[in-house]
Amino acid sequence: MKKIIAYTHIGDYGQAVDAIDFITGAAVSTGDISVTLEGHFRDLSGKALSQGVLSVEALDNGVRVTVDPFLYRYDFSIHANIGGESLTVTKAEINEVVVKDLDTFTAKQENGVIYRIYEPECSGPRPLVLFLHGGGECGEDNILQLTGTLGALRLAEKWPEMYVMAPQAPAGSLTMQENFEVMKKRGNPFRVEIGMTPFALKGERGWNRDYLGKVADIIRKMIAEDKVDGRRVYIIGMSMGGGGVINAVSVAPDLYAAALPICPSMNGESYAQLLQWPQVPVWITTAYMDHQHGRHAYILNACNKLWDEGRKDVKFTMYLPEELEQYGIGNTPGLTDKELDAENHNSWILTLHNEKGTLDWMISHIK
Repeated sequence: MKKIIAYTHIGDYGQAVDAIDFITGAAVSTGDISVTLEGHFRDLSGKALSQGVLSVEALDNGVRVTVDPFLYRYDFSIHANIGGESLTVTKAEINEVVVKDLDTFTAKQENGVIYRIYEPECSGPRPLVLFLHGGGECGEDNILQLTGTLGALRLAEKWPEMYVMAPQAPAGSLTMQENFEVMKKRGNPFRVEIGMTPFALKGERGWNRDYLGKVADIIRKMIAEDKVDGRRVYIIGMSMGGGGVINAVSVAPDLYAAALPICPSMNGESYAQLLQWPQVPVWITTAYMDHQHGRHAYILNACNKLWDEGRKDVKFTMYLPEELEQYGIGNTPGLTDKELDAENHNSWILTLHNEKGTLDWMISHIK
């Protein structure tokens, strides 16, 4: 076998496989092909399998296997017999992964910031939406921030007339799991501890203030070049990226016309910043409960303070179980409480589908 190519798209649950090409270098009769899959899960908890292989098509130089989409993040394997050659291929052995519409975003690196940007085919200054990914997509490959979850590609599809900027946060000196283990040693890793500031240290993992300041400078440069409408810069992010939204607005409150933090990480930094939220319209969305059990309580506490001060530009929505279930969140039979919490954390799916008009609300604001 000369090459194996997986064709994928970014769906509600993240990157999903649509088809797999086995490049043999010669034509193969479809009668001499059999393919089966293992680990081809389609749900958020890795319990429900897709329908597997849908069709097999002969190519001039090999074979294309079309599948009922399954999630790329799981450790799937492919068992195939092609022209008398038997092979088992794991995800790690796939030679190339093609992501639908990835090429609509240009990869850039500027002043230490790694990012991708969608640029509209329009003349004159256009609005810009800044998308901040979650904790699992940190790094330097300049791809994972687009493929890890539903996000920037969805926004560019919805708003082809706007810029969509998707930076990739630094990975820091620890992997996500190593960082999580350090947090676990201090007790409950999802608690809110006043004085704990995991995003504040320059160069460390996540949306630290130095990095977000550099991102803001790139946007200001685009405004100065008359590419971006400085009255219409918006910011949206989920999980660690939701906490990043709060941090980013704290770094550059003059830049953003409106903000959408989704299930934002609540810690000693983001909670304190939310309590002193600047004059930027904000709509926070979360699930009614997820793996940070205190998340919504701290958000509500901060919002109550702001509402008591007369802030009418602050909104907070908690999605109910039945609303999440409409998007397949929490529907898988036999979920443990921990698995349900993990599924509920994907509440960004609802916001990115414009539930309750969240996206329309964001772009309605002009400074």
